[in-house]
Order: sequence, then structure tokens, then C-alpha cells
Amino acid sequence: MKWISALLLILLTACQQKGRKPEQKAAEIPAEAQNLYKAVNLYPDSISLRVQLVNALDSAGALPLALAQMDSLIKRDSANFGIWFHKAQLSEKAMDTSMALQSYRMAVRIYPSPDALLAMANLLAEKKNEQAVVICDEVESMRLGREYLAHTSFIKGVYFARTGDIVKAMASFDRCMGNDYQYMEAYMEKGFLYYDTKQTDKAISIFEKALEIRPTYADASYWLAKCFETKGEKEKAITEYQKALVLDPSIKEATEALKRLGA
Repeated sequence: MKWISALLLILLTACQQKGRKPEQKAAEIPAEAQNLYKAVNLYPDSISLRVQLVNALDSAGALPLALAQMDSLIKRDSANFGIWFHKAQLSEKAMDTSMALQSYRMAVRIYPSPDALLAMANLLAEKKNEQAVVICDEVESMRLGREYLAHTSFIKGVYFARTGDIVKAMASFDRCMGNDYQYMEAYMEKGFLYYDTKQTDKAISIFEKALEIRPTYADASYWLAKCFETKGEKEKAITEYQKALVLDPSIKEATEALKRLGA
């Protein structure tokens, strides 16, 4: 989501509770983080150094270690909005939805910023919790402009889509795109709904529209290919799968699809 890109990267699918990965061995931690560990041990009360260490561990993918440092920060300043918000972001990256929601709730109790509220609402929407809509209504009442209307509409659409209210979901995604025609995730979600309800031609039109707006959007190419494959249009499917891989070589499903199609 665009608003998330400036603050945090949230998966659009539901974040599932998972056990944390084993802590990384010291040898796997980059030198920068190891040096920061030493500095933090020398100056344990330095919030700045500890935040630098958190960021270094996050960059290294050592999320459990980064979260442990966040807990240390919280012990020192449990009324700090920024610390709770950061912990929520890290918890979400670690796929710990329960901890992320708990941390977002603590953050918004301290300061109900629209970004924290929307981050929490996004997770609740994926969990089919109607509180997501209530929070979005609260943010809309702040009258922050079309950008935030797009965000709230998208999140409401996700909630309605996950709970099976297709009509309201479609209307919400349309409202999102009406406030921001470049909101790619809204196009994708609308396309998914058409695809899941066997309206393949309509799904194709949505994914093609997304690519018209942003030709380099790999996910749209991949799903367009899936639609063509569903219709039995093999050559078109191969072309779009190949395009998706050029744009994003990490899409393993596209590689598997090409093998399946003999390309």
C-alpha cells in the first residue's frame, strides 16, 4: 500500500501468527550491528544507539534480536508512541500479527495518529474483524483529504472482501481508485474478486487497466497471465508470465507456470 511504503511494509494477505525464528548466531550479525552492540553495552541508557542497533538488526533480517532491543526501549520509556509503533512494524514483518496488533493498540492509546490507526485497521481487516471499519470511519472523520480516503476505502474493501460481501467490497475499491487512480492494490483486489467468482474477462480488464497505469507492475502481469491460462489462451499466458519474471524474477509461481506450459 502506498501509505504503508513510507512507514512500514504490510502484506496484503493476512499475517499469520508464527513462531519466531531462532536467534541468529553472532557470526551472522554484520559488523555494524556487532559494533553497535558494544556501544550499547557501554552506554545502555542511550536511546539513539539502541535505535541504531534496532535498525541495523532489522536490515540484517535479525528480527527477533531487533524486537528484543525494542523491548529494552519500552522498559525505559513505555509511554513513547514511536517505540510502540516501531515495535508493531517489526512484529508485523516477523509475521507476529498478535504482537503487532497489541503494539499498535498501545501506540494509538498514547497518540491516535492516522497512520497507526490505519496500520492497525489493515491487520484487523485481514482478520475479518469489523473493528477495521470502525477505525476507518474514525480516520475519515478527521477529514485528512483524498489520500486518506483512498486508504480507508481500500481497507474497508479488504474487510468486505474477506467477509464475503462482494458488492460492498467492489464499491469500496472503486471509491479508493476514485480518490487515487494509481492505487495498484485496489485494482489487484478487485481483479482477485472477479477471478475468484469466475468472471475471468472482467478480471482481465482490471489487470490490463493496472498495467496501462503502471506497465512495470509485475503482480498485474502475473495475474493477467493466470487469467489467460484459465481461459486456455496459452501463448498470451506465456507472454505475460515471461513479462512478470522480467519485472520481478522472484515470482516463483511464474517460473513454475512456464514449466507447466512447456515454455
